[in-house]
Amino acid sequence: MTSSRQGEDAPTRRATLRDVAEEAGVSTSTASLVFSGKGPVAAETAERVRAAAAGLGYAGPNPLASSLRQGRSGVVGVSVEGPLRYAFSDPYAVAVLDGLADVLGGAGLGMLLLAQAPGDEAAAAAWTQHAVDALVFALCGPTDSPIVEAMAARGIPMIGTGAPLHPRVAQVTIDEHAASEELMAHLTGLGHTRIGHVTMPLSPTGTTGLRGPDEVEAAVYPDAWARARGFLAGGGDPGLIAEAAWTSVEDGSAAAGLLLDRPQRPTAIVAQSDLLAVGAVRAAEDRGLRVPQDLSVTGFDGVALPWFAQTLTTVVQPAADKGRRLGQLVCAAMDGQAVADEVMPTRLRVGSTTAPPPTP
Repeated sequence: MTSSRQGEDAPTRRATLRDVAEEAGVSTSTASLVFSGKGPVAAETAERVRAAAAGLGYAGPNPLASSLRQGRSGVVGVSVEGPLRYAFSDPYAVAVLDGLADVLGGAGLGMLLLAQAPGDEAAAAAWTQHAVDALVFALCGPTDSPIVEAMAARGIPMIGTGAPLHPRVAQVTIDEHAASEELMAHLTGLGHTRIGHVTMPLSPTGTTGLRGPDEVEAAVYPDAWARARGFLAGGGDPGLIAEAAWTSVEDGSAAAGLLLDRPQRPTAIVAQSDLLAVGAVRAAEDRGLRVPQDLSVTGFDGVALPWFAQTLTTVVQPAADKGRRLGQLVCAAMDGQAVADEVMPTRLRVGSTTAPPPTP
């Protein structure tokens, strides 16, 4: 007979589904049906099984074991370029991730966020060690990624938002080039002829500074490249392009300041994001310029900026809807369905930051 002391020291064995079935006087398969809800079980029998489970302290089948039997982890990897603090400080990025999480959570899937520092091959290699059922490149990154080939070899479905450019990665995008041209048409229609451009980072090692058309053409971020080409195609001044080191208000202000300090400053600035546009407005105010009387400014994304006094003229893209569509395509790909590239619509919103150029 085991002493009370030995009983206290002995580890308590967790109840199993078989224990519940024996206690309820049913087969293990019947008990399993009660918990899964995937088969007909008499109400009285189901109640007996649940009572037995409660008495034994059995909470239900182990979800990890269930997922392993199905050959799945129940986790979707989400690759984010750069430090996570930058992603979570950008309203556009937050909206995309929120939409993605909404769909994946509804499907019973978890998200594993992993930040990949630009050019960090070791961080990229770490992705191959994670047990994920699919991979989402939620925020447009570089044209190429070392993660793709390794994931493709494992048969992992991959969905992106414009990058990496690889036949195994289905893309949910917008027409960046056409949207930028639409902004330019709005400004030239107001009479602007000297229009400057503030770009998002053009490469992982991008720094704030003036850039020429050749440097724009060499950009490794497809979204920044396409928006800049739309700017140039729409009549933008190739001598008035500044790159921001990051997509932030502070970096937007620094880049716009380089354009506003030139001898022939622009009468309008097209920024590649709303945060960069707000930075351009601040740079103008720091120099005693009024927006839009002395300088027109446009953004891109159409995010909520409740702390900004004006209403940006900008391209509105459906960030949350894009995230939800990413999630829907992930679920479809995991179910074995073929998924293809999709282009989502955008619209021009004319706000209070654009007007005809000042009279010379």
